[in-house]
Amino acid sequence: MGSIRVRVFALFVIVLIVAALAAARQSPRSSRPPAATPQETEVSSNASRMMDEGRRAFRYDTFGDEAFWGDTLKLHNAIAGAQHGGVGPGVSPKTALSVGLKVDMDAVPAAVAAGIRAGTVNLDDPANTLALLKANAVVGVTGRFNGDRLQSIGIQCAFCHSTVDDAFMPGIGHRLDGYANRDLNVGAIVSLAPDLSAYTKLLGVDAATVKKVLASWGPGKFDAELNLDGKAFRPDGKPAATLIPPAYGLAGVNLHTWTGGWGNVTYWNAYVANLEMQGRGNFWDPRLMNPKQYPVAAKAGFGNKRSNPDMVTAKLAALQFYQLAIPAPKPKAGSFDSAAAGRGQGIFGSKAKCATCHVPPLFTEPGWNVHKPSEIGIDDFQSERSPDHTYRTAPLRALMTHAKGGFYHDGRFADLRAVVDHYDGFLKLGLSDAEKRDVIEYLKSL
Repeated sequence: MGSIRVRVFALFVIVLIVAALAAARQSPRSSRPPAATPQETEVSSNASRMMDEGRRAFRYDTFGDEAFWGDTLKLHNAIAGAQHGGVGPGVSPKTALSVGLKVDMDAVPAAVAAGIRAGTVNLDDPANTLALLKANAVVGVTGRFNGDRLQSIGIQCAFCHSTVDDAFMPGIGHRLDGYANRDLNVGAIVSLAPDLSAYTKLLGVDAATVKKVLASWGPGKFDAELNLDGKAFRPDGKPAATLIPPAYGLAGVNLHTWTGGWGNVTYWNAYVANLEMQGRGNFWDPRLMNPKQYPVAAKAGFGNKRSNPDMVTAKLAALQFYQLAIPAPKPKAGSFDSAAAGRGQGIFGSKAKCATCHVPPLFTEPGWNVHKPSEIGIDDFQSERSPDHTYRTAPLRALMTHAKGGFYHDGRFADLRAVVDHYDGFLKLGLSDAEKRDVIEYLKSL
């Protein structure tokens, strides 16, 4: 009898072991992930490297454009002022902040930060602007020094496409890469340059006209096609400049500028680094050799720019990688009505027809995301400046972070209600006031 019990017990143990082994074979392996393959390790290492290199290029790389902003325009002399080896009164920190330049609080020397808090640092003294430049604390601007003397100056991508969170004080805070700096008055900054002959020669006008054009832009706007077609003003007399767009939330989005045909983010990086920032690189776009559409660019040879050394091309891959990794910021808690946004989501995808073009979750078309002016009910001035004469379907996430200056490429719609009213009338949607309010709350929630 005892031997039978032993045999039964042994058999029971064997059954348990077999069952456990079978369960182990069938159980998911997530509890102990397999070791990374050599390629997976290489991919992860490459991603980390490109992220670091791209962030560094976006924030700090001038691509050699000091040759233009310093040697040609001599902008550094206007910033330094006569007291510090330059010309004129100089640019104080207060003036710099007033034209939308931002300061990275994490780069400000501790003693300077303490002095600003205590009120002992004179924000009206250009010498303190030089101190901030020397500390590499001015977002998107790099000063080149010989001792304490500012010898030249260059700009980076972050000049237009970064801001700060104002954690220290207005205009001074932690960096926010990818945000459109809608406070930045590019025209006013460029107008400070003692030598504008590069623009007068390019555009075939006098310095007074150049300054008139630059003054017309105002905060948050820039004309990226002026150097191509020379069209400084629209037929209605308004400036041809467009709003600085955000550079976040672009992963999965085909075209990245207000108008169509230009190409995706890496094309625009190459275009801006070479033809706007005036960095030293190579750039090829035969469309710019068309003297009918782009007379200024064709004459200047911008469609085939060659530099030796090329200080741009090697940075484009990592720069694109970093920019595509910047997510659109999420709306702040309490910044929209959740219940209304829930109702608005349904209207957005049905009666309002918004999702026809602004396809979730990209909120632009997957694929060729452009439309003719006649399809969206606006004039064709800006679209005619683009290679394919269209407007891009702008992605909608984080709209309220760049609401300053209005909506659409030129800010023609002051607020979201104006945008919704436009489409309600143009497409004959028949939205009620309540439905419009709900759609707006949904847009604010994206």
